[in-house]
Amino acid sequence: MNRKFWISLALASVMVITAACGANTGKTGKDTDDGNTVNSGSEAEKTYTIAISQIVEHPSLDATREGFIAALKDAGIEEGKNLKIDFNNAQGDAANIKTISQKIASSKSDLALGIATPTAQSLADDVKDIPVLFAAVTDPIDAGIVTQLQAPGGNITGASDTNPVAITQTMDFIASQLPDVKNVGLIINEGEQNAVVMGNIAEEALDKHGIKLIKASVANSSDVKQAADSLVGRVDAIYITLDNMVVTGADAIIDVANNNDIPFFSADRDTVEKGAFAAVGFKYYDHGYEVGQMAVEILKNGKYPGDMDVTVPQKLDFIFNMKAAAEQGITVTDEMKAFVKDQQNNIIE
Repeated sequence: MNRKFWISLALASVMVITAACGANTGKTGKDTDDGNTVNSGSEAEKTYTIAISQIVEHPSLDATREGFIAALKDAGIEEGKNLKIDFNNAQGDAANIKTISQKIASSKSDLALGIATPTAQSLADDVKDIPVLFAAVTDPIDAGIVTQLQAPGGNITGASDTNPVAITQTMDFIASQLPDVKNVGLIINEGEQNAVVMGNIAEEALDKHGIKLIKASVANSSDVKQAADSLVGRVDAIYITLDNMVVTGADAIIDVANNNDIPFFSADRDTVEKGAFAAVGFKYYDHGYEVGQMAVEILKNGKYPGDMDVTVPQKLDFIFNMKAAAEQGITVTDEMKAFVKDQQNNIIE
């Protein structure tokens, strides 16, 4: 685990972080190839091009992109009017990721956005002359995207989608509320650095309760069902991280969990809405919106990315899917419900 990241994260977590705010008066944005600067001229006349590199399409990442675009629109930067979006889906392929980042590096874009760790890493490596933002990245320090969370320097900043507190809270809930659970299965693509980091945190948290983590590795999304099937009879609950490959195959895990009465815990709200029982999380739309506000600060107000702190999730809450609970043989008690702060929005009937 990257100790520097968690120390930085702990410091960031006690700060009031608002991406669109701050009294930063550092460097301004770069000149574009047409001679305009991001903070010069009439805003009514200025048009923007934003290039987006997204590792794969699934609900959480799509919601991140939608929130990002919505924040721009609310600030008067709207697709079809004064904004062109160059959206690139890498379809989970490493070669595509590299090709996309190289294309963006040679483009005339005003800003680039990397959604998920591998795409953000590639943009950080290849794009040096335009502002770069990232979203849905678990550990931006360990991934080599930034060296620190506060004023990271360079031309890149963004938002991490992980607070380690969320993982430990989930594991503590399993231990306290499902006392018969002795083994938790983790379906994981160990080629995804973010998944490994989160898996290690989960394993450490479970170990404190005497619960064993059993891993079922996958190499692609088509392996997910087989991995889930392999855990039947060996584990008492299943957990998945913010693992893009595994999340893409979440429907298969839901089927296995429902058919075998195995409680299924995820690390994101969208998978709970699809049919996992519970997560500690937030709305990825809001996560993307926050990064969109950062983009507005760069494009309209001349903020320099390296002067803007990397943000982390602050408003964490338990999310329950009551239908999934019934399908997976879980009796949801009043004591369990008390874990949910916003029961009106986060207990899904």
